Amino acid sequence: MRVLLIDPIDPSGVNLLREKTEVLLCKEASFDAIRREAAGADAVITRSRLPDDFFDFAERIVAVAIHGTGLDLVPMRAATERGIPVANIPGVNAQSVAEYCVLAMLMLCRNAFEIATKIRTRPWDETRALGAKAHEIAAMTAGIVGVGAIGARVAKICRNGFGMRVLGNQRRLDRLPPEAEPADLDRLIAESDFVVVTCPLTKETHHLFNRKRLSMMKSSAWLINVGRGAVVEEAALIEALRNKTIAGAMLDVFEHYRLEPGHPLLALDNAVLTPHLSGTTQESRKRMGIAVAEEILRMLAGERPRNFVNPEVWEKFREKFRAQRPDALS
Repeated sequence: MRVLLIDPIDPSGVNLLREKTEVLLCKEASFDAIRREAAGADAVITRSRLPDDFFDFAERIVAVAIHGTGLDLVPMRAATERGIPVANIPGVNAQSVAEYCVLAMLMLCRNAFEIATKIRTRPWDETRALGAKAHEIAAMTAGIVGVGAIGARVAKICRNGFGMRVLGNQRRLDRLPPEAEPADLDRLIAESDFVVVTCPLTKETHHLFNRKRLSMMKSSAWLINVGRGAVVEEAALIEALRNKTIAGAMLDVFEHYRLEPGHPLLALDNAVLTPHLSGTTQESRKRMGIAVAEEILRMLAGERPRNFVNPEVWEKFREKFRAQRPDALS
């Protein structure tokens, strides 16, 4: 059995897979490369988006594991129609992403990115003067949109660690953690110094932060997005950053997965950008690598995964598995 890794995982997970499978590593996470490499694989592990026609090229694939939580990474309808089980790994990188969010707040309010960049090229006193833009975080308000495993940790750190006021918004306001004060979305946006986006991408959240909602933010406020890029209307955000109608943004995700050379965001001095790595630490990589390897091995053994995204395919999968994989793992 061959397992295709679209993205590298921690060596501990690779070693676990190699005990019972042949491991293939995709040379790059472009759609063309993914289609090409998937042709010879029986299962796939990904934390990059798969092309919509993935299963047309990956006819042998019997199981998919998402190296994270993002259901938008996999063409779920096609997988379900074909009886292919999909599992994800919720929560294992929540602490790493939460710490990134707090890092973002500190970097933005202390003007750290501009200072650290300009000290290399500009005179000492000119760079030191940039510290006049800095703020203390303690008196500020953090508004968290999507208070799940990540957002709850952010709320706890902000409230208990810095004494910040924390507003929270999600579908069930009565299920917020005690550190977050319930708020409807418009109020949260209007009152927050930091708007932290941790919610998943759904039909309801696509372009949730459009031109209208971005215009409701304080001119002194910052946007932090670690959820999904398309929750924020990128063209509207670029406009707000260019016109300085908001103070700035720190983004780990983008409307289109990769930022190509010449992308408008790259030219903005009030946008701090990272390449989708907020959940990537040595600790989280090890947890996720082992967890995702264990999930794919369960499915390749004909066993039910622990974090089953599309459980409605189970019986269809079992019938297909028995017929096509009599030599499968056990």
